[in-house]
Amino acid sequence: MKKKLYILAIVCLSLISSRIYAQIPAQDITLSGYKYPFPVHFLKLQIQGQALQMAYMDVQPSRPNGKTVVLLHGKNFCGAYWDSTAADLSNNGYRVVIPDQIGFGKSSKPEHLQYSFQLLAQNTKTLLDSLHITKTAVLGHSMGGMLATRFALMYPEVTEKLILENPIGLEDWKVKVPYQSVDKWYKAELQQNYEKIKQYMMDSYYAGKWSPTYDKWAQLQASWTSSPDYSLVAWNSALTYDMIFTQPVLYEFQNVTAPTLLIIGQRDRTALGKANVPEEVRKTMGNYPELGNNAAKKIPHATLVPIEGVGHLPHIEAYTKFIAPLLKFLQE
Repeated sequence: MKKKLYILAIVCLSLISSRIYAQIPAQDITLSGYKYPFPVHFLKLQIQGQALQMAYMDVQPSRPNGKTVVLLHGKNFCGAYWDSTAADLSNNGYRVVIPDQIGFGKSSKPEHLQYSFQLLAQNTKTLLDSLHITKTAVLGHSMGGMLATRFALMYPEVTEKLILENPIGLEDWKVKVPYQSVDKWYKAELQQNYEKIKQYMMDSYYAGKWSPTYDKWAQLQASWTSSPDYSLVAWNSALTYDMIFTQPVLYEFQNVTAPTLLIIGQRDRTALGKANVPEEVRKTMGNYPELGNNAAKKIPHATLVPIEGVGHLPHIEAYTKFIAPLLKFLQE
């Protein structure tokens, strides 16, 4: 009887998931039909012989404190998921700049590009220059944490403070995981759909639990998969996976000069390529309690804030536990 009920529950969940997927409107390559939480602007860039556009939000506070914070998104996200963070920062007097990196969100998806964190940092600096911003705090989540670190290393004179929220790249996966070609990443990305995206997020980010508040970000990512443009989105995703895998920043942590805050959800076990290694190796990867401690020891002037029982997305899963130490650090 229990087995039958279990099977029935699985079938019902599958039907509900399929119905949700069918209702997700397909988005074009720049999410032109998706409304961001704040007005979107575009910076024209000339990169590797191509005319590209970098989307960004520039949130102006009603009572400015003279400080700016740049928010850098993760691999499976875009600037829109900083909605609550940007609103609270703005309410506390901060100007908030939120770019979609090239290849992500509303920004251009080039047919060919040699991606590097140096390039993305340079694009971000060009954006700040266009806005006449000479000093800023930089907050990066997940892949954005790798980018924020690279930005702080390249532009120490601009980076007043560095905040890393569950950054990936706290370990070098190349030493444990076999290299995977861009073509293989691309093939896997072409197979994505709402069910797979939701399952990955639920398993990797939220410890097998799901909340309606998480669903809009799974739906947004899935909205591309039924679009005629999806192959180009998938291609850029494959290129950025290769960038993440081959360009670690942890060997340069000791060179970071900005005061740094590490906000680390302790349940996180994210690691690129875990599925491609034996179980005994997999167990040694993505240990964020250990990785966070190691990073805090390597980065000069670093403060570690561990958040128990929280996974890869503190600013989505446990917002109050995330925003309180962030504001405290920025105001110190």
